[in-house]
Amino acid sequence: MRVLVTGSQGLVGRYVMKALNDPYCYETVGIDLNFDRKGIDCLDYFRTSSDYFDLAVHCAAEVGGRKGIDGSPLTVATNLALDSWFFNWLERAKVPRAIYFSSSAVYPTILQGYMQSWLNANMRLRESIVDLTSDSFGMPDQTYGWCKLTGEVLAQYSSAQVTIVRPFSGYSEDQSLDYPFPSFMARAQRRDDPFEIWGDGEQTRDWIHIQDVVDGALTAMTQGITSPVNLCSGIGVTFTDLAKMMCSYAHYEPKIEYIRDAPTGVHYRVGDPTKMQEFFTPKISLGQGIRRALA
Repeated sequence: MRVLVTGSQGLVGRYVMKALNDPYCYETVGIDLNFDRKGIDCLDYFRTSSDYFDLAVHCAAEVGGRKGIDGSPLTVATNLALDSWFFNWLERAKVPRAIYFSSSAVYPTILQGYMQSWLNANMRLRESIVDLTSDSFGMPDQTYGWCKLTGEVLAQYSSAQVTIVRPFSGYSEDQSLDYPFPSFMARAQRRDDPFEIWGDGEQTRDWIHIQDVVDGALTAMTQGITSPVNLCSGIGVTFTDLAKMMCSYAHYEPKIEYIRDAPTGVHYRVGDPTKMQEFFTPKISLGQGIRRALA
């Protein structure tokens, strides 16, 4: 089986490449945004190529963490061009199957504010909240959310069988420091005191290890699932609690200092894992992920 992986040098793409080579032993070709070591750029490739693959896994995207999403909306909007050319390439090359990595950013931000979490601390975002057949739906999270939502729309017009997954807060020990988990881990390893957290620390996220994100996506594809599915734990953990967990595993207790004028994103984003649990159960708990990163 011959597989194209876009964004192969990014976090998700690296884990996809590894998973496809072991245990699947597929023939994989990786390309990336901007010129990679082979001089191949995703956008140029999709505009001109008709190369056939049995499967395309589309991970490539401009993100840059919360700072990038909030601070560089036009750069992030490059994803609109990237995804439109990707789906056009699928048609031209007659690729029969694809995995599209969407995002939890497609969910309406109005459902993720302080009031919603106060009214129902166990509120979890379910897939049906985003109904593309409806005449109206809520505002997604910045241009990144709009781009991913548009990608889901484009997938509906593809003749390929497209598996759409919506990962929540994917993390790992080798993630860019633009993201909360690795930046918190670096502070814990340095034993920073005070320990800095952007915002008030009450922002709540649904943390899922990137290995489970990739395994869940590949399992959904092999099961033939095409309607969007959350990849999440269903458990909300605040930034303050995440920091305290890491410091506890690192065996120290620093003072926590909140940087309240820094970008924070939505207040409460936790997924409903019910649909995912029909075919996949994450294997790496947050505690295990922290211990793995500290090691």
